[in-house]
Amino acid sequence: MNIGVLGAGQLGRMLALAGYPLGNRFTFLDTTGSPSAGIGEVIVDPHNEHLATFLEKVDVVTYEFEHLPVELVREIEQHKPVYPSSKAIAVCQNRVEEKALFDRLAIPTPAYRVVESAEALAQAAEELGCPVVAKSVTEGYDGKGQAVLTSADQAGDAWASIGHSQLIVEAFVDFVREVSIIAVRGRDGEVVFYPMAENQHEGGILRYSVAPLPDLDDSVQALADGYIRQLLDELDYVGVLALELFQAKDGSLLANEMAPRVHNSGHWTMDGAATSQFENHLRAIQGLPLGSTEAMAPTCMVNVIGREGDNAALLAIPHAHLHRYDKGERAGRKLAHINVLADSHAELLEKVRRCQTLLPEAPSVKWSFTL
Repeated sequence: MNIGVLGAGQLGRMLALAGYPLGNRFTFLDTTGSPSAGIGEVIVDPHNEHLATFLEKVDVVTYEFEHLPVELVREIEQHKPVYPSSKAIAVCQNRVEEKALFDRLAIPTPAYRVVESAEALAQAAEELGCPVVAKSVTEGYDGKGQAVLTSADQAGDAWASIGHSQLIVEAFVDFVREVSIIAVRGRDGEVVFYPMAENQHEGGILRYSVAPLPDLDDSVQALADGYIRQLLDELDYVGVLALELFQAKDGSLLANEMAPRVHNSGHWTMDGAATSQFENHLRAIQGLPLGSTEAMAPTCMVNVIGREGDNAALLAIPHAHLHRYDKGERAGRKLAHINVLADSHAELLEKVRRCQTLLPEAPSVKWSFTL
């Protein structure tokens, strides 16, 4: 099949790299005017002038990021199969719709309010109790479009800095760790789940993901599996879905947000799982049997942000795998990631700390479990 991908960034690049062994070809439709995939055929179309050309070339369509015009996805659905569907993208790119879906399915979330003015933001901060985090309803990612309020007096500045007409305001959660669950649903409704990962963010950007977790009770994994299965079935979803969660001390989970695509916290699967999230996504959208999600070894994904590290020294670390995105250096930009494997979590921690010393401004590794 020729797979059409909406978007042309590193996630699309990694989809193509996973699909070539399956005999797939790839055509990317870039709506931003600044593609970076560096692979396959890229149609640059910021003014929606070449959609017909794109549709002529592809058999099935998917996307690598959710900040797309829903109308564009719906138009494509009139001509070619699109997985996941426009229904999924419409929910996932709007935090109000997303929260409503969580509430409808009884998936717990942090307490929240929807506000449409600085005054309402201040009132929500008072009601929820500071600190709170305010997020734009649409378009925010990697910490963008967000502000933390430590007092209601900061509402005016926060409202102005975010610059959106509607915000979600969430209470802070006393959590043990941030985790994510990634699952894949096939065209026939089959669902497979990857082991949960623990994620460490700095400045709103993911820096480390480790999986599987040595201290994760089976009941917590099963709880996350149940939540994401509900979402997959409700949306009649096909492909990879990621759900970010907060884990509390008692093992309970609170949903933060979901992403209708392959996800940064699943990059560890490229080297640490029997079948990567990218290959399984392609299997799902083509109606092929889904692959095993078994973890092969304790694995940590280390993001390379802003500036390249000492790549030769990184590759000298045993069982370290470097995946570069062919991007130029820029503050806050995801340039690459390294997947590090080890026989034990103690050995893994030592290797990841070596990686950290070789990457400019990389934060110290902070895992919730003790070794």
